[in-house]
Amino acid sequence: MRDFTISAFKFSVFEGRGVSRRTFAKYLFVIAIYCVGPFALAQAPSAVLAPGESLGIFLNISPVPNLRDLGGYVTKNGDVVVRGMAYRSNEFYAMDAEDLIKLQALKLKTDYDLRTSAEIVAQPDNIPPEITYVRLNVMAGEDLITPPDQINILFQNPKLATQKWGGAKGVEASFVALYRDFVLLPSAQKSYRILFLSLSDVANLPGVFHCTNGKDRTGWGAAALLTFLGVPKDQVFSDYLRSNDYLLPMHQKEIDAFIAGGGDPGIPAALFGVKQQYLEASFDEMYKRYGTIERYFLEGLKINATEQKHLREMYLMHGRGVLGAD
Repeated sequence: MRDFTISAFKFSVFEGRGVSRRTFAKYLFVIAIYCVGPFALAQAPSAVLAPGESLGIFLNISPVPNLRDLGGYVTKNGDVVVRGMAYRSNEFYAMDAEDLIKLQALKLKTDYDLRTSAEIVAQPDNIPPEITYVRLNVMAGEDLITPPDQINILFQNPKLATQKWGGAKGVEASFVALYRDFVLLPSAQKSYRILFLSLSDVANLPGVFHCTNGKDRTGWGAAALLTFLGVPKDQVFSDYLRSNDYLLPMHQKEIDAFIAGGGDPGIPAALFGVKQQYLEASFDEMYKRYGTIERYFLEGLKINATEQKHLREMYLMHGRGVLGAD
């Protein structure tokens, strides 16, 4: 903490030269990487970002713009979600050697892949060899109109896709149903149970969980965990909706081609982005069936009271005087 205090003090020297605080912090991080190595700075990257901001963009790891730390949020009780322990992301398929070196700064121990087998075969994760890889097929029991691994293929035929999906409204309705199944499906309950219990074991941390774009299966996992920890609803939804900021630009060329090819212009945002109504569907289903987030963890995910208490103790620090908390 002393180093960051000194950095904040010294920043005044650069402020008059047009250097932003974030740019200054990024320079410090890069210097530290070269001086002491990536493994000494597991929490440093996210500590200089606001909660929910992209680590992928900050660290210049272009294949994972939706890589984010779940920590930094202040709960309704004034506790702070610890940084540097649980991360969310999109897939690690297109990582090159330089990206892998940058990723090592997070000192990840476990990669939880929430995708289907077909998605994984088509675009497998490329991660450092020291990271343990865990497959959790959230949608193993889902009967989808278009399997995730086939969406990109169909997207290349805009008119056929528009017809098959029923336009933007049809895509939105499909996602609403899918988000309800994140709560209901036995495969989803099993996967999220394993995920949350594994994330409560320090031997597996830091850990990152992801699906393809890191917005739906990952989105519900992050929203459920943050809600369980006591993060206010508006902050949970804000964190969820930030996927739009990072994913839609990544898919911009595909979006432009789809619209130019005669596809419904509302489909790309409904497909590649997220909408509040999607996450609301998961919460509606969860509260309708279980009443509280604790009962969902207990009865839906079979995470007992002792395990719930341990999970909270792992991820919450008392008070706001924590480095990097807003």
